[in-house]
Amino acid sequence: MPEKHHNPKLPWAPGSLPLMLAPMQGLTNRALRGLFIERVRPDVVFTEFVRVKASVRKNITANDRQEVVSAGGGVPLVVQLIGADPEALLAAANTVQELGAEHLNINLGCPYGRMTSQTAGGALLREPLALARMLDLLRREIVGSFSVKVRSGFDDPAQIFSLLPLFADSGIDFLVLHPRTVQQLYRGPADHGLTAEVVRQTPLPVIANGDIFSAATGQRVLAETGAAGLMLGRGAIADPLLFERLRGRYPSESAPATMDAELREYLQELLTRYQALFCGEHQILCKMKEVLCHVHAPEVLPLARQLKRGKSLIQFQAELSSLPDFMLFECKKS
Repeated sequence: MPEKHHNPKLPWAPGSLPLMLAPMQGLTNRALRGLFIERVRPDVVFTEFVRVKASVRKNITANDRQEVVSAGGGVPLVVQLIGADPEALLAAANTVQELGAEHLNINLGCPYGRMTSQTAGGALLREPLALARMLDLLRREIVGSFSVKVRSGFDDPAQIFSLLPLFADSGIDFLVLHPRTVQQLYRGPADHGLTAEVVRQTPLPVIANGDIFSAATGQRVLAETGAAGLMLGRGAIADPLLFERLRGRYPSESAPATMDAELREYLQELLTRYQALFCGEHQILCKMKEVLCHVHAPEVLPLARQLKRGKSLIQFQAELSSLPDFMLFECKKS
C-alpha cells in the first residue's frame, strides 16, 4: 500500500512545454506507444483508459496490468482509469501503483457507449458532488501526480468554470482540457477560446487537447491560450511526426511524395510491432485499419483508402511493399 501523502511532481520537466500522446481507446496500446517513444519521443504518454470493474477484487484485466507497467525509454507513462465506483477506483489506483505506476489520471470526458449511460467518464460531470468526493478519496491514496482529462461540460460548455474550484480543492496536479461538451462528441470545432479562459481562471497547469492536426495549429493554440502544453491525439495517430514538426526538428509540412513515404514507413513499423503483440491475422488487420481511420490528409487519403480495402494481411503488406528509398524520422539525432 502506498504511503498517503501528496507529491505534486509533474510528469514533465519544470519549465518545459510538454507534448503528450493522448489516451485513445483501441489505439495507444504498448506497441504503438513504443513506436512513438523510439521515433518521436513524446514528453509524456498515456495508456488507453483502463476500465475499472465494480468489484474491488481483480477489477482490472490481466492485459491492462501489462499495459500499466510497459513504459520504457525513460518517457513518463500516465495510467488513465475510468469507472463508476469510488471504492473500486481506489482499489485499482492502489493496484497500478503497486505495479509501478507513478502518474494517474481519471477520465472525465469519454463520450461513447456505456461510459455515458453509467456515472463514469463524461457522465461524472453530471454529479459534481459525487465527483468531488471521488477525487478527494483518490488524492489521499495517490502518491505521484494526479490529473483529470475533462470535457468542457456534459451539455453546457460553461460548466467547466464551476468545476475548476472543485479540481483545485481536490488536490489535482494538472488538467487536460478538450473544449467540447460530452454530448458534442467530435462535432463542431474545439473551442480553444474557452481553453484560454480556463487557463486564466485556474492556478493549475492546463494541457490543451482537441483538433491539433498541424504544427501551425499547435503553435497557435499555445500562443493564444497560454496552456502549459499540448496533448496530441487524432493528429498524432495520423502523423507521428507532428511531435517533431512542433519542435521545429522536422518540416512543418511535407511534400506530397514525402507524405506517402512517411505514412508507408510508419505503418510498416507499426505492423511489425502489432504482429509481435496481437494474435491472429484478423485482429492485426483490424488494429491497422483503426489507425488508418484517422488518416485524412488529401495527399495520402487514396493510399489510406486502398489499404483499408485490404481483405487479408498479405494484401495489406503488399500495398506497403513499394516503400521509396526515403528514411522517415531522419531528423532524429543519435
